[in-house]
Amino acid sequence: MSIVSTNPSLSVDRRSPTPAAVLTGVAKSYQVESVAVEALRGIDLMIRSQRVTVIAGPSGSGKTTLLNLIGCIDRPDRGQLIVAGTAVDELPDDALSDFRAENLGFVFQNFNLIPVLTAYENVEYPLRLVNMPPAQRRERVREVLASVGLSDHERRRPGQLSGGQQQRVAIARALAAAPRMILADEPTANLDSHTGAAIIELLQRLRRDHCVSVVISSHDPKVIAAADDTVIIRDGQRLSATCSLEAL
Repeated sequence: MSIVSTNPSLSVDRRSPTPAAVLTGVAKSYQVESVAVEALRGIDLMIRSQRVTVIAGPSGSGKTTLLNLIGCIDRPDRGQLIVAGTAVDELPDDALSDFRAENLGFVFQNFNLIPVLTAYENVEYPLRLVNMPPAQRRERVREVLASVGLSDHERRRPGQLSGGQQQRVAIARALAAAPRMILADEPTANLDSHTGAAIIELLQRLRRDHCVSVVISSHDPKVIAAADDTVIIRDGQRLSATCSLEAL
């Protein structure tokens, strides 16, 4: 595991010439009642392609805000944000939505599966949104469910699955549209330690097999230890590339 530099010029992986994301002077604040709260303060960062990168820090450190910006769910107040070679901060809303659907997959802490749909239907849903033909959809859904070890669970609804199985369905759904990057927000928070370790191992394997970049926000020491690269946010939402993991 390496600590990712906060200076983009120092972090280029020559084997992967297009970084997963580059942030230059990115800042984000939120209005809480009448007070402006700075979540991110001028972040400079490069995230390397086809790696598992963990954004680590305690609750309230800004790691989820950073993940949401990289995932094009939110926009920075200032600074430049480039994802998969595209200056996403410059895209209009419709184009940003299309970019997100075509390039990014999301895994959430609470799984966010649709309870009335089967595992198969939950994974199929994003493929319907991009108008993939039915035969191609069937092939792709079965392929990604097999890749997470759930071929024999495709007709079960979320309530019939364990927490770990639900998270695997969520990961299969994130993979379905063949994204360039998967973003996961605290993916082990609602799982026991054994299941959480299995999910991280699965993400590492899928990163290799599907050649995707994986970016995770977490304060789980086991998740941090399993990362290829680590970005540490601390000290009032300030990015650090040098503090020890014990300081979190």
